[in-house]
Amino acid sequence: MTLGLKLAPQHRVYAGFAIYSFAMGNIFPRLPDIKHAMGIEDGTLGLALIGTPIGTLIALTLATPILERVGFRRALLLLVPLLAIAYAVAVHAPGPAALFVMLLPVGLVIGSVEIILNVEADRTEFLLQRRIMNRAHSFWSIGFFGAGLFGGALAHLGLSAQLHLALVVPMVAVATALFLAGFEPAPARFAATSDKPPMFARPTLPILILVAVTLSAMLMEGASMDWSAIYMRTVFEAGPFVAGITVALFAFSQATTRFFADSFVDRHSPSGVARVLLATMAAGVFIVFFSPLPFISMLGFALMGIGCSAIFPLAISAAAQMTDRSAAINVAALSQISFVAFLLGPPLLGFVSDHWGIRSAYGVGIPFIVLSLAAASALGRRSPGRASGAPELPDGEWKPRPARPEQPRPGLPELPRRERSGA
Repeated sequence: MTLGLKLAPQHRVYAGFAIYSFAMGNIFPRLPDIKHAMGIEDGTLGLALIGTPIGTLIALTLATPILERVGFRRALLLLVPLLAIAYAVAVHAPGPAALFVMLLPVGLVIGSVEIILNVEADRTEFLLQRRIMNRAHSFWSIGFFGAGLFGGALAHLGLSAQLHLALVVPMVAVATALFLAGFEPAPARFAATSDKPPMFARPTLPILILVAVTLSAMLMEGASMDWSAIYMRTVFEAGPFVAGITVALFAFSQATTRFFADSFVDRHSPSGVARVLLATMAAGVFIVFFSPLPFISMLGFALMGIGCSAIFPLAISAAAQMTDRSAAINVAALSQISFVAFLLGPPLLGFVSDHWGIRSAYGVGIPFIVLSLAAASALGRRSPGRASGAPELPDGEWKPRPARPEQPRPGLPELPRRERSGA
């Protein structure tokens, strides 16, 4: 007997992204309160926050073989509630050094969940023979939007960050039981070989080019998540609710764009859509940098949300569709290097803020946007999301497609399928 709600495979993936991001996003509206309670500057807070991306990078580098062995289903059902618990524990840190250490396990969980959900989104695309990657990531943004509203409201009511994050734990546990209990991993795109997978997801040259595409989006998304609430309270002396609304507005514009992005990509091209998004992101950065009023800054953050929306999902799809290695290894290789932007971003932006003001922390994103524009052609000129001539199925229907044999290159094996329920 299957527990929880009965959902189509793509809806289960959507739910996974939303619950995971809600568990992750509640801390960001509370960062001004955490900074104030510790009595530290932006640069010191940035160094403390680096614990999360370090843990994430470690997981993205090493976790793929472990997740394959444990099974994606068991890992996901354990890790999503564990993420909420890890955050609830971390906000009890008495100082920045303790916060750094307590955010390391948070990053390990985030990196593992990223691999599971992104690989599942790609495999479900193959089952349905239509794109769902951007829509899946839109549900990540929807969950983050809900976290921004919830966190801003509780901050406005005066609840401590510790009590707030503790309340998130049972909410995430109940949502996981309802929506993810019936999760069954989709089969891999390609038939497996018996070769042993590498321990490290080594980036290839095409992966590094995709990293260049994602770099600006990762940096500006991290800047908006980590610093937008602090920006509003520092520059305009806004209250906690307005600061939380700003975080939520970024996530809402990101979610809306991601929800409809797949149809635009199918009609146009991944590289063409990416260029439009990068130009929108640049406009948002300039507005935030020069804005004289709070509502104008909120418009800038909304444009940045639109610009950041689909860049990383498009790159994930491009990496997962490469045939030199398994989807899991290519996704991990892209993700682990792209997350260097998160690794370098918090201390870089914090120190920029300390020396030149928090507005300048956003201005440093412009050179990275130029780099992403130069590399955007790597995403492809046509849509590979659906096989030529394949009909688009209604959202509630799916039709399994058997895995097709892969012709692996020497030394680049596919991960073994140790158990159907866990790969």
